[in-house]
Amino acid sequence: MTYFKLRSVLLTATALTAGMSATTLAAQENPIDKVSPVTDEMLLNPPDGDWLMWRRTYNGWGYSPLDQINKENVGDLQLAWSWAMTPGRTQETPLVHDGIIYIQNSDQTIQALDGASGDLIWEYQYDLPDDVEPRGVRNKAIYQDKLIVATRDAHLIALDTKTGQLVWDKTVANHTFGYNFTSGPMVVNGVIVQGMTGCGGGQPGGCFFTGHDVNTGEEIWRINTIAQGDSPESNTWNGVPVESRYGASAWIPGTYDPEQNLIFAGVGQPYPWNTEIAGLTPPSSDPNVTNEALYTNSTLAIDPSNGELKWYHQHLPTDSLDLDYVYERLLIDLPVDGTTRKMAVTTGKIGIIEALDRETGEYLWDVETVPQNVVLSIDPETGDKTINPEVIPVIGETTFNCPADPGGRAWQATAYSPRTEALYLPTVEFCSNTTVNPLDPGAIYTGGGLQTYSRVEHPDGDGNIGQVRAINLNDRSEMWQYRQRPPVTSSTLPTGGGLVFVGSLDRKFMAFDDETGEKLWESGKLSSSLESFPITYEAGGKQYVAITANFASGLGRLASLTPEVKLPANDPITLFVFALPD
Repeated sequence: MTYFKLRSVLLTATALTAGMSATTLAAQENPIDKVSPVTDEMLLNPPDGDWLMWRRTYNGWGYSPLDQINKENVGDLQLAWSWAMTPGRTQETPLVHDGIIYIQNSDQTIQALDGASGDLIWEYQYDLPDDVEPRGVRNKAIYQDKLIVATRDAHLIALDTKTGQLVWDKTVANHTFGYNFTSGPMVVNGVIVQGMTGCGGGQPGGCFFTGHDVNTGEEIWRINTIAQGDSPESNTWNGVPVESRYGASAWIPGTYDPEQNLIFAGVGQPYPWNTEIAGLTPPSSDPNVTNEALYTNSTLAIDPSNGELKWYHQHLPTDSLDLDYVYERLLIDLPVDGTTRKMAVTTGKIGIIEALDRETGEYLWDVETVPQNVVLSIDPETGDKTINPEVIPVIGETTFNCPADPGGRAWQATAYSPRTEALYLPTVEFCSNTTVNPLDPGAIYTGGGLQTYSRVEHPDGDGNIGQVRAINLNDRSEMWQYRQRPPVTSSTLPTGGGLVFVGSLDRKFMAFDDETGEKLWESGKLSSSLESFPITYEAGGKQYVAITANFASGLGRLASLTPEVKLPANDPITLFVFALPD
C-alpha cells in the first residue's frame, strides 16, 4: 500500500506564551508552503536557483548560471548537510524548485527535503511488486503542482508537490514482460514524454516513446523505436520479422527545441548484441532489404504533441558491441564553416562527439576523444562509419575491442558551458576481450545481450583510466584534459562561477577551473563512489552543490580494473550537499 507523510511545523503553547516574536514565527513556517506552480515559461527559462529537469534546461546543457561559488572561493567549500537514502542501485538526479529538493530512492520512496537544512518535509512510498528489483530511476519531472515520476515497474505517477499525495497512477506497460523505466519523463506544453526500457528481455517489437496528458496520465500517442509496417525503414532488418526484432531501448531523456517544437532523443542498440544470433548477418541478397536495423542507435526528432517522427539519423548501424548512441542531445548554436548552425550534439559510447543540424538532420562534424579501434573512418559528408571487421564478435572466437561495453563515455552526461563554449566530457579508457554466448541448438531467444566482456586496461594507456575532457566547440580542439587512475564516474556540472564539478570512483567530488582544467577543490572521501548527476541550486539566497554517492550503478563495474580503490561492501547511498561557510 502506498502512503505519504507530511511534516507539520507545530508551535507549542509554551512557546507562544513565552512571547515568540512574529519574525521567529515566520522563520518556523514550513518552506513547502511557499512553493509556486511550475509554469511553461519557467520550464523555458528556469529561475537561476532552480533545477527543474534532468539537465536543468530543455537544451540539455547541464549548466547553471549560479556564481556565488566560484574560482576564488571554491577552496572553502564544505559539507552543509547529508541525507541517507534507501539501499539499492541508483543514478539519482535531484530536482529543486523554490528551495525544495525532490529525490527518488532506489525502493521508489519519493521525498521532499528542505534544500537549506536537509530536513524531511514529506515522503511517499510507492509499492513495488515483489518481482521487481529495487533500483533507482535517473530523473523526474515537475510541472504545475505535480511531481511526475517513472517507476521500475513501468508506471507513471503524479504527486502533489506540496503534500506528496498521489494525484494519479497509470500503467504504461506490463512489467512482467520485462518492461521498466530507468530514466524519467520530461514535460513539454502539458505533454509528458517518456521512453520505455527493458526491451532486451525477449519482448518482440522493441521499445517506444509515449506521450501522456499531464493532468490524467492518459496516453496520447506512442511511437515505436524499431521500424515496423511497410515503410522502407522496416526493410532495414535483414528480413527479420517484427516479432523477432528486439531492443532499441529509450533509456535516456531527450531534449527540446521550442522553436521547432521538436524533441531530440536517442535510441539504444539491437538485442541480442551478436548480429549472427540477431539475424542481421549475413546480409540479405534482396536489394530492397538491408541490415542497418533502424531505428537503433539513432537520433529521433519527434513532435511532442502527436509523436510524429520528423527525421532520424542513425549513428551506428548493425551494432554488435553494445555501443549505444542513446545519450543526451545538447542543443547548441555555433558557427560551422562560418555559418551559425542549430546543432544537436551527442557522444555515443565510442567517445566520438557528433553534431547534426537539428532542423534537417544533416551530419555536420565529428571529434574523436578516447582511444578506440571500432570505427576506421567517418564520411565527412554523411557521417557513415567504416567499421573495423576485426572487432566484430564471431561465434567461437574472442575479439578485442576498445572501448568495452560500458563505453568510453557511459551514461554519465556531458555538459556545455556558454561561458567557454566548451563541452565537458567524463570519459574512461579501457578495452575488452569479447566472447559470444551462443544459443543452444533449437533454443529460442528470451533475452540478454549474449556476449561476455572481459574488461582490461588499454594496452597503450598510461594507467589513468579516468579523464575529464574539455572540447572547444568553435574549432573542436581540446582545451584541456585531466587524467587520473580511478574512473571518473559522475556527469559534469559547469557553472557560472567558472567551475566544472565531477565525481569519481574513489569517493571524491572535485571542482576544476573551466578554462584551464586546474583542480581547485576536492572533497574528502565520501561514503561511496559518485555515480550520479550533480546539481547546484539556491535556497534562502545561498548556493549549494549536491551529488549522490552510491556504487555499482554503471561504471562501478570497472572497480575490478582498480583493485587498489577500496569501496564499502554495504553500498551506502547518501545525498551530499556542499556550500560555502556562512
